[in-house]
Amino acid sequence: MQHQKIELMLNLPHIRHTDTDNFFLIAGTCVVENEDITYKTAHKLQQITNRLGIPFIFKASYRKANRTRLDSYTGPGDEMALQILRKVGDQLHLPLLTDIHESDEAAIAAEYVDVLQIPAFLCRQTDLLVAAAKTGKIVNVKKGQFLSPEAMKFAVNKIKESGNDRIWLTERGTSFGYTDLVVDYRGIPIMREFGYPVVMDITHSVQQPNQTSGVTGGRPDQIATLAKAAIATGADGIFLETHPNPKEALSDGANAIHLDHVEELLHDLVTLRHAVRKLKI
Repeated sequence: MQHQKIELMLNLPHIRHTDTDNFFLIAGTCVVENEDITYKTAHKLQQITNRLGIPFIFKASYRKANRTRLDSYTGPGDEMALQILRKVGDQLHLPLLTDIHESDEAAIAAEYVDVLQIPAFLCRQTDLLVAAAKTGKIVNVKKGQFLSPEAMKFAVNKIKESGNDRIWLTERGTSFGYTDLVVDYRGIPIMREFGYPVVMDITHSVQQPNQTSGVTGGRPDQIATLAKAAIATGADGIFLETHPNPKEALSDGANAIHLDHVEELLHDLVTLRHAVRKLKI
């Protein structure tokens, strides 16, 4: 992937540090919980990425539509969550990403954010991909846990043929049995061959789904290992979910990285990125 191509694909309002040749970062809480946590998380991530010269997009789901149990937290309400995202983005001058689950959500969410994300489970949903494409926003498609990296070209084609060439692809692990995921790092260079930035989701990839409790487990101790491997294999971006107190997070706390630990990890990844770039990977 040429540096000029990445810089072009990062043509977003308020994006910074696109001239540093660093990876870009998509990071934030799993879901909007309240304005205070959203602002504090975004602000600290902004401070960290400014120090390290990393292009940063803040993410948070405005609604989690794919929870395991009916009593699981899904968000504070769509309108309130989207308004919180917009307010935080405006206050901190940050580009924003959120995910959508049904085609009629695309146009609504596009009024508030800069990047629309397609969840991995839904990456083959034609109506959803087309609706996201027609907003003209960048569309970040997560690779399904059930798909080969080669098969993601069909998701790419659906978006391109709908008139949108602003596409990112995200690796987030492949199902390994019923309760675990593995990452095939061949997928990063394979998907980069499509000509679009490839992101590595380093927190959902350590998930352990389908637990008998109905709450997804995870191995956050492995996040750094997966992240370093992603940078070494040429990932253009890193996606991570974080929280000021993962044990109290209302969604996906088991695989989130503590907000206090993010800077050390990103510092290591920047150092590794510079070494990898010298090898022209």
